[in-house]
Amino acid sequence: MNVLKSHLRISIVALLESGVAQREIERRLGVSRKTIRRYQRLANSPTPATGSESLAPNSPGVATGSEASAGQTPPPRPPALPASASTSACEAHRAWIESQVLLGRNAVSIYQDLVEQHGFVHRYNSVKRFVARLKARAPERFDVLEFAPGEEGQVDYGEGAPTLDARGKYRKPALFVMTLKYSGKSFRKTMWKADQESWARVHEEAFRAFGGCPRYVVLDNLKQGVIKPDLYEPELNPVYAAMLAHYGVVADPCRVADPNRKGTVENAIGHTQGTALKGRRFESIEEQNAWLAHWEERWAAPRIHGRKKRQVLEMFREEQAHLKPLPAEGFRCFRQAARTVDDAGLVQVEGSYYAALPAPPHSEVTVRVYEREIEILDRAGAVLRRHEKSLRKGAFVMEGSDRLFNPSRETARLLARLARVGPATAQVGRELFARMGRPGQHAIYGLANLPRTYAAADIEAVCARLLKAGHASYGAIKGALERQATPPAAVPLTQAHPAIRDLAEYQTLWEALSQVHQEDPDGNVYH
Repeated sequence: MNVLKSHLRISIVALLESGVAQREIERRLGVSRKTIRRYQRLANSPTPATGSESLAPNSPGVATGSEASAGQTPPPRPPALPASASTSACEAHRAWIESQVLLGRNAVSIYQDLVEQHGFVHRYNSVKRFVARLKARAPERFDVLEFAPGEEGQVDYGEGAPTLDARGKYRKPALFVMTLKYSGKSFRKTMWKADQESWARVHEEAFRAFGGCPRYVVLDNLKQGVIKPDLYEPELNPVYAAMLAHYGVVADPCRVADPNRKGTVENAIGHTQGTALKGRRFESIEEQNAWLAHWEERWAAPRIHGRKKRQVLEMFREEQAHLKPLPAEGFRCFRQAARTVDDAGLVQVEGSYYAALPAPPHSEVTVRVYEREIEILDRAGAVLRRHEKSLRKGAFVMEGSDRLFNPSRETARLLARLARVGPATAQVGRELFARMGRPGQHAIYGLANLPRTYAAADIEAVCARLLKAGHASYGAIKGALERQATPPAAVPLTQAHPAIRDLAEYQTLWEALSQVHQEDPDGNVYH
């Protein structure tokens, strides 16, 4: 130990006895706090120090060494330091500072208010140390969550070991882990792509590996599973929700920033990364997955569970009987997106066009893209149409009835109108369409509109006559109807009617008005 000069030792003891803080002694004497603490321990020690470590000054009146008298009384030790020897300058404001710490304020804001409102004259570091001691809490406690066999599984993503990718670089793929809460049995798989579809597919693989499904799956709020986190009604990814519904499993997302709810799978990921994958590299993703499967079977499953003190594989065999049975068919995975129906009643999906009727134009529909099929759903989730997936971009997948305007359907409608006029008129329409084709459509329109002007009996008679003569055409039929149409008879004028006044009354009124209005030679009118 470095030996201080006697005057420094005496000064240290005197200042400690007077209650001066160690930092202040360091500032005054230039002695490190480590040395000050050492002399403070010596002062409080029940065994007196000797030699260079003695706190008492050298004195010729005190015998030392082998010549010391056995009955000599040693010099008195300095009294123990009072409890307030290192009292903080903030102690006088403890109650107020504690109330501010409970409000979540930091040491800087508390120091500023102490200076302005309470006349605090000490340094900020004193407040920082005092607040840090107040914020020191007891270790956080966690409840042990126990669940029945087959009740809960927990899922999460982590990082796998460095693996050679297609570009010849080593990257860390995503590591998916599903752990059954009761037994601790885990399914592990690494993948390059961690999108919504992959998230649903790897769940299905885990269910198949376990030979059944838990009733609940606990996950955090990652985008692949939860689109909109919410404490009360979280919105799940539709592909993920459809997959869980297919297997009869219910998702139970954790609260935001609460990963401890799924601590079992968190520990499983740490166990996998720190034991199975630590320090390893793989040349392919398949090689890493093969190693994980081997490690699970050889080491992870046969291990003794640290808390339950039982073999994981033994507990899994007990739990497996309580898992929900798998459905006969696997889940058909899909991609889902929103589309707007265009003016032709179609939606565009991956470069091809599909009929969306009965959805009206400009309405929004939901499209599900399967491996070989397209489904179009309304807002309520009801399926409107199903189409076989087109293999060529730019193709139109629609039937004749899907067209908003179908010429063939319109021709049939017009011929039906002509049939209501008469058989001869309908025959003329059929002959016009058979002879002229698409241009005959215009003539059929005109023929179907003739009943608006002429009587149906007259039209039928003219059509029958022209059919017989072999000159049936729209122009000939209309001209014949115009020629045989008789103009309407003239309506005679009525001279006597209760609403018409007698001519004598009009004559009297005119004469009276002529007498009232007179003009002078200058053109002025007098009444």
